[in-house]
Amino acid sequence: MDARRSSTRTLLAGLATAALLAGSAGAASAADASPGAKPAGDGARALCKREPKIDKRIDRALKRLDAGKGRRGSVARLQQRVDNAKKAGHTEIATFLQGRLDTRESLKKNLQDRRKDLAGVKTWCAKNDDGKKAGGSKDSDK
Repeated sequence: MDARRSSTRTLLAGLATAALLAGSAGAASAADASPGAKPAGDGARALCKREPKIDKRIDRALKRLDAGKGRRGSVARLQQRVDNAKKAGHTEIATFLQGRLDTRESLKKNLQDRRKDLAGVKTWCAKNDDGKKAGGSKDSDK
């Protein structure tokens, strides 16, 4: 039994030492990255490259939000749940769901604004050879 206890203690001591070393190495690497470092560019080339994927993601999210009452995640379905809670007299549930509904509606507005902004990015990318023509736009900020 003493051998088992001894090996357990040795294992725990080894793990504690490894954790301390890993923690100090992480702190040292974090210290190397100066917090005041400025980015080398605006990341235009990377954004131009990701634009189609971002556009698809926004479209998919808006499609879900605009779907009918039968689609989970839609504004209409959550509105129906709020109405059902009010009809049933569950005021606390209705209040909670109304907060979620307000958030979801603001998300929809935000996504619509991002779609408009992304259209401008797409136009800019087309005019500037996907960010390659613009000076100082390196891919360091992906």
